Amino acid sequence: MEVIHCSVLASGFLMVLLLLFRLSHSSVDGFSKVRGVNLGGWLVVEGWIKPSLFDGIPNGDMLDGTQVQLKSVALQKYVSAADGGGGNVTIDRDVASSWETFKLWRVSEVEFQFSCFGGQFLTSNNGGSSISATADSPAMNETFYIERNNTKIHIKLLNGNYVQATVNNQLNGNHQGDLGWDDNEATFEMTVVANNLHGDFQLANGFGHEKAQEVLTNHRNNFITAEDFAFLSRHGINTVRIPVGWWIAKDPEPPAPFIGGSLAALDRAFSWAKTHDLKCIIDLHAAPGSQNGMEHSASRDGSVDWPTPDYISQTLDVIDFLSARYANHPALLGIELLNEPSAAAVPFDVLVSYYTRGYHIVRNYSSTVYVIVCQRIGNADPMELYQANIGVSNIVVDLHYYNLFDPYFSNMNATENIQYIYDKRVPQLQSLNSANGPLVYVGEWVNEWNVTNASQSQYQMFGMAQLDAFDDASFGWSYWTLKNDRMHWDFEWNIKNHYLLFGSSSIKKPNSLLFLSLVCAVTLLNYLV
Repeated sequence: MEVIHCSVLASGFLMVLLLLFRLSHSSVDGFSKVRGVNLGGWLVVEGWIKPSLFDGIPNGDMLDGTQVQLKSVALQKYVSAADGGGGNVTIDRDVASSWETFKLWRVSEVEFQFSCFGGQFLTSNNGGSSISATADSPAMNETFYIERNNTKIHIKLLNGNYVQATVNNQLNGNHQGDLGWDDNEATFEMTVVANNLHGDFQLANGFGHEKAQEVLTNHRNNFITAEDFAFLSRHGINTVRIPVGWWIAKDPEPPAPFIGGSLAALDRAFSWAKTHDLKCIIDLHAAPGSQNGMEHSASRDGSVDWPTPDYISQTLDVIDFLSARYANHPALLGIELLNEPSAAAVPFDVLVSYYTRGYHIVRNYSSTVYVIVCQRIGNADPMELYQANIGVSNIVVDLHYYNLFDPYFSNMNATENIQYIYDKRVPQLQSLNSANGPLVYVGEWVNEWNVTNASQSQYQMFGMAQLDAFDDASFGWSYWTLKNDRMHWDFEWNIKNHYLLFGSSSIKKPNSLLFLSLVCAVTLLNYLV
């Protein structure tokens, strides 16, 4: 009873903290500093946000980008493309690694192409007399039928023959006739190594156009509605950051396999925003070719192909389209030129060139719309963008702050997570604010961490620390995301269940006093627990 009473006191102490600080009202050129929420998983699909979107896809564990390994049941050896592709295919490996791992390109629910580590595709030469890994792009000879019996498969050529293992450890397509599922030379054990991509490409290509259109139309009409904008407005949010894919510029008939309709949904969002006095940031989340190889950039197989002249030109056309359509809309606050480009795969000079050209495109339509440039994800310092001279006015740098996705955070307790916010995030924001360059925007953050069995009070304190710290960002912040099957990522759930304490105004400094108070409260709760 005494422990419970003390815990209540600690929680009460936390509530009092909110009343001890004066309320402030910051502004950016007359507009209240952004207190935003991302509409993630709506117009750009991310399967982890709403997994049920993928329910019912035939062979749903064999979507585009799924990584598989094939083992001959007769030879008990793995199929291997030596050097990652470019030559013959053998069946001579006892242990599978990168050369023995293939990415699926899905043609239909039973037809697939196999991409090798080096980017070449398996191909049937001379009617199947041999199978090699020498095709640079897939066509008919690179397409195989898959017959499944749980984890066992048969691989069939378009001419009706089956792929088989030979006694000299080669792979050919000469097996004819019916097959059983015993340990014969044309039966392979398929192991799914990774099935991590669940984006627009996987959904549309998995269902096929007609069914995907039905699924996505229903999703776009119901996942985010006018009532959500009313809810955000009632709870002190003034901005929505809306991720879109490049194919929106080709609506209503985008290139296959993408599904039209996202442009009409974005138009509705702008109308709702105007009604509820919210501002919109259009965020190009998925660029042609993929800028980071992730599902939220609509990558087909995890490759990053965006940094090429053709794809960059297409992307600039998308920025031109969005700018022309929305620049004069009263709800538009900013256009983000690209979300989370990969530091490992996107050269900085290429990115700066793109950002500079994108900035001037937006300026062709508006002198006041904010142009937002996102830092590269991975090993990149956001300060690099402050030294790039991308534009002269209303430039914003977007940072994404998560105490996740890195082993560094794996074993942190609640107090250490909060301390990290004040020790690392706040100084960086203050340094960028004083760099005499673009405004600073924490475009993504979440009230989630790796602390197991954290209490509601601990979540509240973590959220308070982030809200307090990110109020240092000169442009503001946006929570990721409004709705999510994972409850702590769901802004609406956090607000309704009081895990995130947020009202219409931010907490006034000093940071140090709030930090010490939060640490004391968290330490007390940790002790009691």
